[in-house]
Amino acid sequence: MSDAILEKILQLAAPSTDAAEVYFVSSQDTPIEFENNRLKSLQTKAVQGIALRVIRNGRLGFASSTDLTRLNDLIDAAVQTAEIGSSADFDFASNFHSWDGSVHFSEPQQPHVAPSDPQELVEIGEHLIRRIHDYNSEILVDVGFHVVSRTVRIATSQDVYAERTSHTTSTSLSGNWVRGEDFLQAGSSDVARDRQPDYDQILNRVLQKFRWAEQSATISSGSFPVLFTPRAAAITLGWLFSSVLSGQSVVQKASPLAEKVGETLFDTRLTLFEDPNLGVNACSFDDEGTPTSRKAFIEHGTVMGFYWDRRWAARAGLASTGNGFRGGLSRPSPGTVNLCMAPGSTATAAMISGIKEGLIVDQVLGAGQSNQLAGEFSVNLDLGYKVENGEIVGRVKNTMVAGSIFEAFQHLVDLGDTPEWVGGRAYLPSLLFEQLGVASRQG
Repeated sequence: MSDAILEKILQLAAPSTDAAEVYFVSSQDTPIEFENNRLKSLQTKAVQGIALRVIRNGRLGFASSTDLTRLNDLIDAAVQTAEIGSSADFDFASNFHSWDGSVHFSEPQQPHVAPSDPQELVEIGEHLIRRIHDYNSEILVDVGFHVVSRTVRIATSQDVYAERTSHTTSTSLSGNWVRGEDFLQAGSSDVARDRQPDYDQILNRVLQKFRWAEQSATISSGSFPVLFTPRAAAITLGWLFSSVLSGQSVVQKASPLAEKVGETLFDTRLTLFEDPNLGVNACSFDDEGTPTSRKAFIEHGTVMGFYWDRRWAARAGLASTGNGFRGGLSRPSPGTVNLCMAPGSTATAAMISGIKEGLIVDQVLGAGQSNQLAGEFSVNLDLGYKVENGEIVGRVKNTMVAGSIFEAFQHLVDLGDTPEWVGGRAYLPSLLFEQLGVASRQG
């Protein structure tokens, strides 16, 4: 798609609108999937579309389409929705940063490693399955690859134009082991932007999980030390922090941190921040054309601030922090490029060796039930391990862990020294808490 079409949409919309913003996304995904040890699918999917926001008579209109041949219909739909749209209490990205009357920026080219061709990935998948079967031939193995190229372009009637392109390869590996009525699933994944995924690391992590789970163990209900691996920490705690740090949650009075800026509510070793220069989602502007920037949300335990898109920032009387992102062709909403936690200086193995009796939480079912207003979490363990006298003695089942981020981080024992990327959006170390609530159902 040429840039001329974005300009054409702005020109066509100008007579019937006060302002307009065009968002274009194009992606090509080549998924290669193995299911239960066998190749299931290998195909390429390409999609592209436009989302258009307009301001007309002080109200917002929105429409989107994947049919790029009917631009007038797209504009008409956006104009019509503006008649009943919400009040436009913010402006689209403008040229106020520019001295020459326009803002036009493209991201610098990332170092690009050519993606593996489909046949090479099929061979890698077959190799991973063989390696799992070398350990145990009864395990049913699933492998997934996604090779994705994505381009985003944004243009506004305020003379802003922004463009970015990314090429990523993601890999997931999981095994299902059925032993009578016992069902065990262990998995790992990696997402890479400027490199190939680390296939050996993915494999070794899955094999390690199966080895730790070979024996069964039990733990009684009560309060115990609990260690979250980076994956479990991202899904349980990272998700909760992302929710309570959103500007939308603040305006809607759903965040317990809304009135706490400047207060030290957590262990002083906790520093939580966003760095849009890091990770597979690194970008210099958000999906509204606003520049991104590094920002601390919690620094040494003290609440520093929140992340905002244009709409919710305006409702709070603030400016966007460059955190307006979209899912597909939807309207923007507050989101982060990534959520990073400063690590500690202790190896995870050393933290485990100091636990007399406790749990390791590795995989959880969903994000768990939580009460955001209290900062609470409650998760069922999909995969967790019992620790006795500093040793992992086996897998626990039918177990739940609960607590609150405020309580947990007042009883923080240590942070691991090696953060890990989880799904490309979270960069966290292992976390060990002195005590959390554990509920276990035996039998």
